[in-house]
Amino acid sequence: MSKTNAAAARALTSSSHFELFGLAPAFSLDRDSLERAYRDIQSRVHPDRFAASGDAERRASLQWTTRVNEAYRALRNPVQRAKHLLELHGVDVAFETNTQMPTDFLLQQLDLREELDRAKAKKDARLLDALRERLRADKESIEGKLEALIDRGHDYAGAVDEVRKLMFLEKVESEIDQAYE
Repeated sequence: MSKTNAAAARALTSSSHFELFGLAPAFSLDRDSLERAYRDIQSRVHPDRFAASGDAERRASLQWTTRVNEAYRALRNPVQRAKHLLELHGVDVAFETNTQMPTDFLLQQLDLREELDRAKAKKDARLLDALRERLRADKESIEGKLEALIDRGHDYAGAVDEVRKLMFLEKVESEIDQAYE
C-alpha cells in the first residue's frame, strides 16, 4: 500500500473527527487549520486521483472521501462538533428522546417563534433581520458557554443542555432562512 493509501486508510478508520484532521479535540476550533487539513486529505483521497486505478481502489477512495466530508461538515457545525465531543467522552446528548428544556428557554423560544410568525405574516425583512441578529447573539452566548464547559471545565454532562439549546436555535435560524424565501 502506498504512503498516500496508508494515510487515507487511517483517515477512514479514525473514530474521532478531530484525529482524522490532526486537530486537538476541543469545542473551540481553528477554522483555518480545519480547512487546511481538509484540503490536504481531500487532495490525497479524492476519487479523481484514482480514476485510472482498479475498482477496489476507486471504491475505497469514494469511502474515504465520504468519511472526510462527513467529518468536515460535523466539525464546521457547532452543534455537531459539540455532540461529537460529548460522544467521545461517553455522554449521550439524546436529542431524539429527551425533549425537556428549561422553562425560561422554552418561553424565549415561544417568543422567538411568535416574532417569526409576525415577520412572515407581514413579509417584513427588517423584522427577520432583527430576529436573525438576536439569534446570532444568543448562539454566540451559548457557544461561549460550551467552550467554557467543554474546553476549560471538561464538564461534558453539563454541556448537554447547552448543546440542545444550540440545536433549537439552529432550527429557528433555518426557519428564518426559509421565511426570507
